[in-house]
Amino acid sequence: MRTPRAVLAAGATLLLAASITGCGLRTAGGNVPEADLAGSLADMDLEGLDGAEIAVGSKNFNENVLLGKMTLILLQAAGAEVTDLTNIPGSAAARQAHLQGDIDAMWEYTGTGWLQYLQQPKPIPGKEEQYEAVKELDLEENDLAWLPPAPMNNTYAFAITRASVEKYGITKLSEINKVPVGERTFCIESEFRNRADGMPGMVKTYDLDVPGGNLQTYATGAIYDATAKGECVFGEVFTTDGRIKALDLTPLEDDKKYFPNYNVSLVLRESVKEEYPEIEELMAPVTEKLTDDVLVDLNARIDVDGQEAAEVAEDWLSEEGFIP
Repeated sequence: MRTPRAVLAAGATLLLAASITGCGLRTAGGNVPEADLAGSLADMDLEGLDGAEIAVGSKNFNENVLLGKMTLILLQAAGAEVTDLTNIPGSAAARQAHLQGDIDAMWEYTGTGWLQYLQQPKPIPGKEEQYEAVKELDLEENDLAWLPPAPMNNTYAFAITRASVEKYGITKLSEINKVPVGERTFCIESEFRNRADGMPGMVKTYDLDVPGGNLQTYATGAIYDATAKGECVFGEVFTTDGRIKALDLTPLEDDKKYFPNYNVSLVLRESVKEEYPEIEELMAPVTEKLTDDVLVDLNARIDVDGQEAAEVAEDWLSEEGFIP
C-alpha cells in the first residue's frame, strides 16, 4: 500500500505489460457472490444502475481485495453488469489501470494518493483536511473523484504485547520515554528504518533516545509474530491488520499525530460518477460502517482464519443487513 515512488515509477511499465493484453486487464479476481439488496439499500432508487457496465479493481493485498468484493456484490445486486478486476499485482499497475480507464472504481487510501500518486512532499494533518486535499488535486489532475472516506485509518503504528502494557503502563507513543533505554527495542521494516516519514521522524517527533542497536529489521509479515514472542518490545504494524487481534497486540496511540492519515475512500472515474450518481448513494451506508475495529476483524478472518475475501465480504454485508 505504501509503495516507494521509485518502485511505482519503475514497476508500472513492467506490471502493465504483463497484465494488460489485447483482451483487457487480467487479474486473479475470482468470483462475485450473487445477492439482493436489503434493509436501507433496498429502499433506494437505484434504477440508473440497471444494466450499467462497471469495472471494479483492487490491489493484491487482502484488505483492498475485500473492499473491492463488497463493491462488486452491491453493484451487481443493484442491477449493474460488473467486471471483477480485483487482485491486480502491484499498486503501480492498479493505479495506471484506473488512470487509463480500464478500472471504473477502486478503493484508495488518502495518504497513498497524496504522498505516492500525487507526489506531495508532506502529509496533511487531520483526516478531513487530508481527504479534501487529495480529492481536489486528483480530480483536477486525473479526473478521479474521491467519495467520502471511511472512519478506518490503516496507517502505521507501534504495537506492544499485553504483558508489556502491564509492565510499563503505557498506551501512547509519548510514553515510550518511561521505558528504560536498554529495553526500547523495535522490530521494523528495512524501508521504515531510514525513510523520512518512518523511524527517524518518529524518534525526533517524540524526542526519544533509541540506540541503533535497539532496531531489529524484519520482513513486514514477520514483525507481528516477533513482537508477540517478545523479540522486541515495540513492533511496527498497520492499524487494521488482522494479526493485531489474533496475537493480542495493542497499538499505541500516536498522540502527536505523527503518522499520515490513510483513510480509505472509493474512487471513481469522474465520468462514471457523473453518469451513475447512484453509486455514491449505494456505498455511503457501507463506507460509514468501515471502522478500524471492523477491518481488523474482517482482515483476521482472511489472514488468520484462511477465509476467501469474497466469502468474508458476503458474510459481513449480510451481518450488517445490506444483503439478505
